[in-house]
Amino acid sequence: MPELPPPITVVGIGADGWPGLAAGSRAALREAEFVVGGPRQLDLLPREEVTAERVRWPSPLRPAVPGLLAAHAGRRTAVLASGDPMFYGIGRTLAETVGAERLRVLPHPSSVSYACARLGWPLEATEVVSLVGRPLDALSLALHPGRRLLVLSADAATPAAVAGLLTARGYGTARLRVLEQLGAPAERHLAGPADGWPHPSGDPLNVIAVDLGDGPRTSLVPGLPDTAYESDGQLTKRHVRAATLATLAPSPGELLWDVGGGSGSIAIEWLRAHRDCRAVSVERDPVRAERIARNAAALGVPRLRVVTGPAPAALAELPAPDAVFIGGGLTAPGLLDGCWAALRPGGRIVANTVTLESEALLTEWYRRHGGELVKLAVAHAVPVGGFTGWRQAMPVTQWSAVKPDGVTSDSKPDGVASDDSKPDAVPSETPQENAS
Repeated sequence: MPELPPPITVVGIGADGWPGLAAGSRAALREAEFVVGGPRQLDLLPREEVTAERVRWPSPLRPAVPGLLAAHAGRRTAVLASGDPMFYGIGRTLAETVGAERLRVLPHPSSVSYACARLGWPLEATEVVSLVGRPLDALSLALHPGRRLLVLSADAATPAAVAGLLTARGYGTARLRVLEQLGAPAERHLAGPADGWPHPSGDPLNVIAVDLGDGPRTSLVPGLPDTAYESDGQLTKRHVRAATLATLAPSPGELLWDVGGGSGSIAIEWLRAHRDCRAVSVERDPVRAERIARNAAALGVPRLRVVTGPAPAALAELPAPDAVFIGGGLTAPGLLDGCWAALRPGGRIVANTVTLESEALLTEWYRRHGGELVKLAVAHAVPVGGFTGWRQAMPVTQWSAVKPDGVTSDSKPDGVASDDSKPDAVPSETPQENAS
């Protein structure tokens, strides 16, 4: 059998540096022939103790990992990480790149463990949001009255940026505590309200503790108020949206195609269901596409990918979805066929319409593929003179189905349709139809 290469030892190190390391971590670094890490981490190692060759991570980091490690294959390699390598650290990247079986991980207490110890907060009840390499708007998803958060800062400017976002989102009375250089002799704590944060930028190595206090309440379940969205009217309305998301049934890690995005509400609430959900919103109108991105940022899911272009052409290069929602343009040639072909086996498709032409098309797909065909009707109580009556919204026809294993489409997934080319096909309507 060929000799296995030596494992890559991943050593967590804190702001307390060499004195704070456990005996096993020190021994691993002494024995290493090659040590790679960030400049700050490498500077914490005493040269009289660690004689290995030192290399700084290049930028961007992730694409450089395979080549850098391959160049030193066969040598005793150590990788330095801040705190716990498997908590928002380099450990995940290494495990995904070289395989977890190649790693020997020696963790150090994370900055979150230190922060909870200083604050007396139970770790399991404290939500953590990382802003390292992530948009500031990602914090918005975690804002709920009375909650406590720990925010992992990107740099020295992050505390002021967080204070500004909290104030803009209605949490100006939130109390912030910035914990710098946790565990080091230079550890320092700063405190103040979000509104009018009084401190200048300090140490870039910091964690922000946030007591949110009072602020706007936002539901965790689908069906946010329509007023939560910036819209020109192309919006799947609240009650229909809640029913649609229930049928789409988001699950962690799954990818949604939201075709005919309108205001982006379906994709946005899919993403709000779990931080590991993924979504692409496809919208042909550039103005609406920009609006979708703004709505996603405001509602805490800036990770939403927005693709501007007409469907089905704009779908050609997208990864295969686990679920598809079609909210507009159902009779565009090849759209339903292309979405059905791209959908993974076991995936869900949901299509909404308010027009008779598209309803006829959905009825035909229901006949061919089964699933469920339902009509959603919502009425609102409104004044009628001195009395109260019902005002009926346009009823929405919804077809949904689960794609069985081994099923192929009637047309090519590149958008060349067969159904719309038949003599009895339903004529095409404007691709901007949106079931609301």
